[in-house]
Amino acid sequence: MKLKSNKKQQQVVSKKRLINGNNLVIKRILVPIDFSEHSKNALQFAISFARQFNAEIILVYVVEPTIYPADFSFGQVAVPSIENELRERGKVELNQLVETQIAETLPARTIVRRGKPFLEIIKTASEEDVDLIIIATHGHTGVEHLLFGSTAEKVVRKAPCPVLVVRPVESAENNEEKI
Repeated sequence: MKLKSNKKQQQVVSKKRLINGNNLVIKRILVPIDFSEHSKNALQFAISFARQFNAEIILVYVVEPTIYPADFSFGQVAVPSIENELRERGKVELNQLVETQIAETLPARTIVRRGKPFLEIIKTASEEDVDLIIIATHGHTGVEHLLFGSTAEKVVRKAPCPVLVVRPVESAENNEEKI
């Protein structure tokens, strides 16, 4: 059985992202930030894309719930004061990144969320009607990757829009050793 594709449906779906079938339109770029050098490198890619497309940059920082095992009779205990401190510190750091990296050259906003990073990144992308996510990968391999997985990988699989994954910048010496 052969399914017919409806050209009108395809045009309606693609109108948001494409004009005349040739020109890509990017209005909002989401950049998840964890304040590592890798995520700051991804921000540099986002700035370049935003300049090309005159797009808004949305920086998102996700505070993971802090849970400590207290004792077997009480189970796990959340520590909201630490989360609040991380949230406030995240806001300050995001604002500093905007001031130092983006300044007034591009429209930019910051968002701080609480939860599992990949879920919150995906939710933010949907809620903010983002056209592109630019995310860093930390390059975890082996057992570490098996145990924790990759936030970037999960975002790529579930995101409502295209995702650009930026690998860590390696020195020329490291690249030669791997060859």
